[in-house]
Amino acid sequence: MAEMAAGERKWWLNRKAMVVLWVAASVGIWVGLHWYLGRVSMRKAEESLVSMCEERARMLQDQFAVSVNHVHALAILVSTFHYQKHPPALDQETFADYTARTAFERPLLSGVAYAQRVVHSERELFESQQGWMIKTMKREPSPVQDEYAPVIYSQETISYIEALDMMSGEEDRENILRARATGKAVLTSPFRLLGSNHLGVVLTFPVYRSGLPADAMVEECVEATAGYLGGAFDVESLVENLLRQLAGNQDIMVNVYDVTNTSEPLVMYGSQFPDGYMSLSHVSMLDFGDPFRRHQMECRYSKKPPIPLSAITTPSGVFVICMLAGYILYAAWNRYDNVKEDCRKMEELKKQAEAADVAKSQFLATVSHEIRTPMNGVLGMLDMLLDTNLNLTQKDYAQTAQVCGKALISLINEVLDRAKIEAGKLEIESVPFDLRSILDDVISLFSAKSREKGIELAVYVSDRVPEILMGDPGRFRQIITNLVGNSVKFTERGHIFVQVHLAEHSNMVIDAKVETGLNGHSGEAKITSTSTVFDTLSGLEAADSRNSWENFRMLLSHEHTLPRPSDNGMPYDNYADKVTLMVTVEDTGIGIPFHAQNRVFTPFMQADSSTSRNYGGTGIGLSISKCLVELMGGQINFVSRPHIGSTFTFTAVLRRCDKSAGGDTKRDLSEALPTCFRGIRAILVDRRPVRGAVTRYHLQRLGISVECVGTINAALNAVQGQNGCLRSCTDSKQPCILLIEHDSWDTKVDVCLCNQLLQWKENGCVTEIPKVVLLVTSESDKTKAASDFDTVIMKPLRASTVAACFQQVLGMGKQQTRDTLKGSASLDGLLDGKNILVVDDNKVNLRVAAGVLKKYGAKVECAESGKDALSLLQVPHKFDACFMDVQMPEMDGFEATRQIRSMESKATEKIRIRAGTVPEEGSSRTEWHLPILAMTADVIQATYEECLKCGMDGYVSKPFEEAQLYQAVAEFLVSDS
Repeated sequence: MAEMAAGERKWWLNRKAMVVLWVAASVGIWVGLHWYLGRVSMRKAEESLVSMCEERARMLQDQFAVSVNHVHALAILVSTFHYQKHPPALDQETFADYTARTAFERPLLSGVAYAQRVVHSERELFESQQGWMIKTMKREPSPVQDEYAPVIYSQETISYIEALDMMSGEEDRENILRARATGKAVLTSPFRLLGSNHLGVVLTFPVYRSGLPADAMVEECVEATAGYLGGAFDVESLVENLLRQLAGNQDIMVNVYDVTNTSEPLVMYGSQFPDGYMSLSHVSMLDFGDPFRRHQMECRYSKKPPIPLSAITTPSGVFVICMLAGYILYAAWNRYDNVKEDCRKMEELKKQAEAADVAKSQFLATVSHEIRTPMNGVLGMLDMLLDTNLNLTQKDYAQTAQVCGKALISLINEVLDRAKIEAGKLEIESVPFDLRSILDDVISLFSAKSREKGIELAVYVSDRVPEILMGDPGRFRQIITNLVGNSVKFTERGHIFVQVHLAEHSNMVIDAKVETGLNGHSGEAKITSTSTVFDTLSGLEAADSRNSWENFRMLLSHEHTLPRPSDNGMPYDNYADKVTLMVTVEDTGIGIPFHAQNRVFTPFMQADSSTSRNYGGTGIGLSISKCLVELMGGQINFVSRPHIGSTFTFTAVLRRCDKSAGGDTKRDLSEALPTCFRGIRAILVDRRPVRGAVTRYHLQRLGISVECVGTINAALNAVQGQNGCLRSCTDSKQPCILLIEHDSWDTKVDVCLCNQLLQWKENGCVTEIPKVVLLVTSESDKTKAASDFDTVIMKPLRASTVAACFQQVLGMGKQQTRDTLKGSASLDGLLDGKNILVVDDNKVNLRVAAGVLKKYGAKVECAESGKDALSLLQVPHKFDACFMDVQMPEMDGFEATRQIRSMESKATEKIRIRAGTVPEEGSSRTEWHLPILAMTADVIQATYEECLKCGMDGYVSKPFEEAQLYQAVAEFLVSDS
């Protein structure tokens, strides 16, 4: 019994110990959780402080920059109307009145003034003209000095500084000297402003006379200085207004310092001795545009962030759960109910997200219309402005604004494409097009940039790819343009190589093994010596080793051995009408960092924050390209290695063009290449086999037989006939053209080649020697070698460009080709003398459309509403066509068109009743049908099908250009000539 009692007592003690341990462990868990959640809360508070501080700093910089821009604009105003007008069109009264009227644009400026630069020799004349004496800042007559800066124009609020010499103050003088030497705005150190007694700074901006070059030296800047424009900034009011606009202002405290002298920072805003919770603060650097001064913003909480309630409740909850282990089954069941509720909420959130996606697309459609409508006016007015007599500066400004406007329209179109894709409203059309012509156009688009950088830009299309295919040429061109544009942007040396093959042939030759580094799954990058030469287009290493010369050579030989469809009647693909293309865009650019490769195709994402800063772009092009490739039934992937380059590969499923219409289609889609070169032989000197194959591709498109050799001596052996003499040029095997790559030519080679060719000519072996042509990549190489050759061809190569050069050097003359109806000449012929009605509720767009149409000889009348258009189009009327805006108040373009068609139907019916018969097909026309073309900036909602449904004949999206306008009117308006 005693032993049993001792056992029970031991068990009880053990149970008490376990309870004590369990309670102690639970308390430990509570303390640990409380400490952890408190740390998390402080970390979030710190992140929130950093975010708020950075946001305030950015907004402060932006507002300051806007004010600086207004001061700059005033400087341009003074330069234009004071110095470029004789006599000056500006005086104190005008300046004061203008600055007073525009003061709302400069709320941060307490006043602006203009001080003219006066040298001592001109002081007496200047004072007599002004009627007052130049005074110092202490209002005493200014002593004799080399030059002065008296204030001649000032805002009314600071009119008391008129006649004061700004160079009499030490700091003002220093600012003036720095401003005119650098051509930039400079700032003073903080000081108390008169009147408000707030801390502020003075901005000084130099005003130069016209004609100062952009790269002027300091002495030239000083000599060209006409005066100085200054403005006083109320920094305290600026920061105070900024903080008042932002939520949470009461939670943080802000100090702004001038830290030009780091040892003695000057307070620009805030208390001299900051208070608040000093343990948590953040410093953001400020850039006010003056490189000689540094500013910073320091943010801190006004009081210590409170411990969140969750830091107490959560540990307490865990403690309670641990203590209530007996209710585990109830807790499990309760958890099950909570999970079900969470699932229900997730379903609701999913529906809300889908609805938000639809709303986003609708929002983009509306915003696009609201943006494109004024942009149509901006671009149209700029286009009309450029047709007027402008000086060089004005023309440059107008052209720059036009380029920026077109870039904005391009960005809007990209965003709308993305919205269309997400909404499932983007459709791929199927029309015949010439793939090689599209690639030539894309290469031509980037030719200037590639020559500027000195990189090889080339395209190669397999002979097995049909000349004419059925698909969407615009979207195919968009994909290629995006990929090549990215390559050109990120490539500074080496090459960019575009290849197009049939997918089944590429898969036969290239190993389908997925390499390390494909689509973001990568290892370490291999370090390659810069002196190593690879068998690539430029000799530099490419990211995808599968695109080597060995595989390329096997692919070329495999293409020649495979039977063509006409040989045995068997198609390439399993489906007779389908063609799967494999397109590769290879570059030797900077590559994509491994950590960023998994988000390459994510919209609005780039490799890192420096990408858009150094290279520009929005990060949406590759995302759109991926979606377009998938809509074409293909896939896109890439191989990229940092500092080596990137290779993007995509497939696209297209259809063969109908053979019955193939001949006509080809002539319609592309300009025919000349046939006068067929039978001519050419010898190409190129040590790089890949580059030689590309050149041969372009020459063979012209019907030229090409032989590739690696050296000049080999070329001479190929040129030389039997017994050491040249064959006659009438011999079909005689090479008439010798092409030499620039890196295979030097002075010694030039002397050897010229001597050999002259020796052959003097020996009388032949009357005509081959024409020698140099192939170069950059303009500098062309300039150096132009005099040593019959002609120099600049890369990238295009068959049409090569043909034009050969026609010139061989004296064949340019073959006459049919006139393609493009450009303003065709529009002149179509619109000359035509009566056109333009309907738009926006007066600016109305003027733009009328101006464009009048430019090509049309007689234009305007209407500002659908009702006005109805009154003008009462049958009979004099108009040949009508451009109708879609979105108008009271009566939109669709409703106006329906009523116009109704009126025309009634008028036609009356004519038939009067004639007593219904005209048969082919008889003289007795029907009224006015061509109506829709004009709208809403490129998502106002689709072509909707326009046709209401009776419209065509569709022109705003802003429209000449080519688009021609395509819209060519079907309905036929030139009388």
